[in-house]
Amino acid sequence: MSVRARSTRRGRVSARRTTENELRRLGFARIAGVDEVGRGALAGPVVAAAVVLPAGDRLVGLRDSKLLSPAARDRLNDEILRVCLSWSIGLGDRDTIDRINIHHASLAAMRAAVTALLPLPDFALVDAFRIPRLFIPQRGIVGGDRRCAGIAAASIVAKVFRDRLMVELHQVDPRYGFDRHKGYGTAEHLAALARHGYSPAHRLSFRPSSVFDTIGCAAPEGSARRGGRRARAADGERRRQT
Repeated sequence: MSVRARSTRRGRVSARRTTENELRRLGFARIAGVDEVGRGALAGPVVAAAVVLPAGDRLVGLRDSKLLSPAARDRLNDEILRVCLSWSIGLGDRDTIDRINIHHASLAAMRAAVTALLPLPDFALVDAFRIPRLFIPQRGIVGGDRRCAGIAAASIVAKVFRDRLMVELHQVDPRYGFDRHKGYGTAEHLAALARHGYSPAHRLSFRPSSVFDTIGCAAPEGSARRGGRRARAADGERRRQT
């Protein structure tokens, strides 16, 4: 199915309600958009949101949260929470990410977000992936946060929620600048990691090679075994030699 985007007055692409409208014509009334944020961060949780928008909503400017300014995200987040039929959040914390990996932690967070909706939705539209063991109809849409209004709304709600969590983490431990980079691997963040090592908020299975392989700082115990492309390649080479 081809879904065309429309342009706003500023010339940016805005997500449409085409998919939701087609599903409503098939009899599905409560359609949840689902997305997650924080997959690529070095610290903090992965956060998923599920949002059920009403059929006649008139929200303007819904699009992938990464394409919005912080002020625009905050404004749209408030509007989404005001008009939506229901919304919920699912979290994958640092320990879960390290135990089952970021992909499975993201899927688990999305499943938790959907199943926390009351009442359960009739259908779930998910950015990129289908959610395992989700016992309601669903569809994964590649690029859904840019094409589908419900998924774009979930992207915004998840992003704002996670950003505020990272600001709270910064207030607890200001050494890393979480309020500015939100846990992603900026130059500032990598320099702070080289200086201070990992905090309790950092994912031990994420080992940025530019910190420990080029700056010359010793890696935290266990991180070379569990994270990073170079570490995995080295482990594989050692296994082949034994």
